[in-house]
Amino acid sequence: MKINDTYKLPNKLGLWGWLGGGRYGIERYAYSLHRLTGIVLILYLPLHLYITSVRLQGEAAWENLMARFDTPLMQVLEFLLFGAFLFHGMNGLRLFFTEFGFFIGKPGHPEPPYRTSIHHQRPAFIIAMLLAGAFFVLGAIDFF
Repeated sequence: MKINDTYKLPNKLGLWGWLGGGRYGIERYAYSLHRLTGIVLILYLPLHLYITSVRLQGEAAWENLMARFDTPLMQVLEFLLFGAFLFHGMNGLRLFFTEFGFFIGKPGHPEPPYRTSIHHQRPAFIIAMLLAGAFFVLGAIDFF
């Protein structure tokens, strides 16, 4: 092998390797879903700004646009957007508190078997998702 040759590992898992993570736990899936919901929310922002700006054109333009968006498909998409917002917000709050050291446990001496902070973060993740689920159910009652 020459110096200029680089060794590449084949990507046998493809997209599932990025999303699934193999031996990783629920935190890896939360990480991937957090990224995905963040992209969805960023892509929705220009549409939201456009829809809101139509209100400045008068009540007739607003009513016309709202009539076009009043379909079952749009209601389902809006509800999924609501779910993405809830997940992203609750997981973001959990990550915010983790960054400030609230869910990582107390430091100790590194003695085998080593303790990991994941055991302290998982209950916080479960609580955040239970809260998101409760708000999701309350939102479903209002949506439908």
